Amino acid sequence: MLLKNLTSESLISTNKSFTSKEEVLRYLIKQLATEGKIQSEEEFYQTVMERESLSPTGFEGGLAIPHGKSSTVNQAAFAVATLEKPIDTWESVDPNNKVELIFLLAIPKSEEGSTHLSLLAELVTRLSNEEYKNKLINAKTNHELYESLDAAQTETETVTAPATGKTVLAVTACPAGIAHTYMAADALMKAGRELGIQVYVEKQGANGIEDRHTKDLLKKADAIVYAVDVAVKDEERFIHLPKVKTSVASPLRDAKGILERAVQKAENYTKSDYVETDDTSDSKEGKSVKTEIKDSLLTGISYIIPIIVAGGMTLAAAVFIAQAFDLQELYNQEGSWLWLLRQLGGTLLGQLMIPILAAYMAYSIADKPGLGPGFAAGVAANLIGSGFLGGMLGGLLAGYFLKYLKQTVKPKGTFAGFVSFWFYPVIGTLVVGSIMLFVVGKPLAFLNTGLIEWLNGLSGANALILGAIIGAMVSFDLGGPVNKAAYTFCIGAMASGNIIPYAAFASVKMVSAFSVTGATILGKKYFTKQEQEIGKQTWLLGLAGITEGAIPFMINDPLRVIPSLIAGSAVTGAIVAYSNIGLDVPGAGIFSLALLKGQPLFAAASIWLGAALVGAVISMILLIVTRRNKLNKAGQKEA
Repeated sequence: MLLKNLTSESLISTNKSFTSKEEVLRYLIKQLATEGKIQSEEEFYQTVMERESLSPTGFEGGLAIPHGKSSTVNQAAFAVATLEKPIDTWESVDPNNKVELIFLLAIPKSEEGSTHLSLLAELVTRLSNEEYKNKLINAKTNHELYESLDAAQTETETVTAPATGKTVLAVTACPAGIAHTYMAADALMKAGRELGIQVYVEKQGANGIEDRHTKDLLKKADAIVYAVDVAVKDEERFIHLPKVKTSVASPLRDAKGILERAVQKAENYTKSDYVETDDTSDSKEGKSVKTEIKDSLLTGISYIIPIIVAGGMTLAAAVFIAQAFDLQELYNQEGSWLWLLRQLGGTLLGQLMIPILAAYMAYSIADKPGLGPGFAAGVAANLIGSGFLGGMLGGLLAGYFLKYLKQTVKPKGTFAGFVSFWFYPVIGTLVVGSIMLFVVGKPLAFLNTGLIEWLNGLSGANALILGAIIGAMVSFDLGGPVNKAAYTFCIGAMASGNIIPYAAFASVKMVSAFSVTGATILGKKYFTKQEQEIGKQTWLLGLAGITEGAIPFMINDPLRVIPSLIAGSAVTGAIVAYSNIGLDVPGAGIFSLALLKGQPLFAAASIWLGAALVGAVISMILLIVTRRNKLNKAGQKEA
């Protein structure tokens, strides 16, 4: 990037005298307005001051880079000033910073994700070179500073001290993921060379994790430094190391002191043995596709479970209140408090769940760049009515497409910010969204429509068969299109006055969750610790009528788990339908007990819940038996 293209000699002022930050900013803004770069001086000043209130724009070594993104900016530009007398009251990451070189960036609102980030990254990179920065500060005339902006830079030599044999790992991360993340990393590595300490820095920035610490480094390291202003990703990797935690700006002030503290902690700390975790692969590329898909799905599920629980419970509470206090009219009255509560729960389940699932599946595969296209894929899945399966497919499409983009178009040099904050999300969204809407949509819609028509054809047949079919469909894909087809049929039947199918549907929704919990408790020795932990939670999801908690089991061993769940669910559905129990309000889980129809309430509740427990016991036994047989066969092969 040629900096001279974004400024001019008339926007550069050398050796000026100002007494405050505000005075400098007003002067530079006036210069920009005179050059026609901005329309309203006052409006842009307010924008810049709002940015100043968020975090310091002063750095270290006399440098400050204030900036504003506003619709009053006509054209991206920057103004520069050097001061005769430094200002020591400018809020800076280094409290001792005395500002004498100021770059004021003016960016149109429409370019905040492209030009702004590119320019900021370029300035930070260049000004990290002491020789370059000092050349600008010491320029005698405006022309000299202007000509020096794009002058060739030479690397500043760093004195390397004798090796101490110590290895310190570091993680740097700031909210924006650009300037401070990389400046802190450079400062720590430079200080390491001067102290004779091997320093390896993992940058958790706008492009996800860069220079990820390998297993060998994790085993070799003596300490870990967190220079972060946001949560550290996969922090459990470093649990065996003594740590020093500080802000991302601290290394700019005292990188040597931070490393010395880390080494001192290491000397006074008995390092525990390194324990490998699920997140310590040397690189995501090293995972098999099967493992990557499984990890992606588990990540997505872990993020949607709170949404499902919150949405299901909120919706169930609205239904229960309406029934218990005869407020059905209020429940249906648009804008009423009960209607709003109903909408809140329904939106969490109906609108947010699938986009969040898809987004965090993509995030697991492609890191932060996958989030935007992942959310878009989830929204597209909602639009085409493809449900849980569509969300999973969209998440995988977004994840792998963004992974391909990251490998093909690398964010380096001048356009790093543009690639990270514009190219990845926009191209990813357009491509993945189009595939979901125009390629995947019709086949999934055809599948859903076919299943619903088939069910409608069975509505007049034996209730026992119908209940068994509904039960099998509910647990076949645990919230996917087959499950959604059964739900649509049951809701349609309810609207037509047939309230039996939905009662069967609601009872069956508890079977998979209950059976997984039972299997991991009674057959504990046959299941992994991860599966046992999942099992501890699924029963609670089952009470809320949530089937998705059993998905990890289904993914890991579908040929055994799916038939096991279907068997118990079919029995539950058949019992409820045969008993002529109905439910005329879309409810969730155990809260439907008080809303059952067709039998005296106590009898209906006993049969309805009892059927779920019977089905859960059948599925639980099958889960244990099939897992035991699988392990026995594996043991015989090894022998």
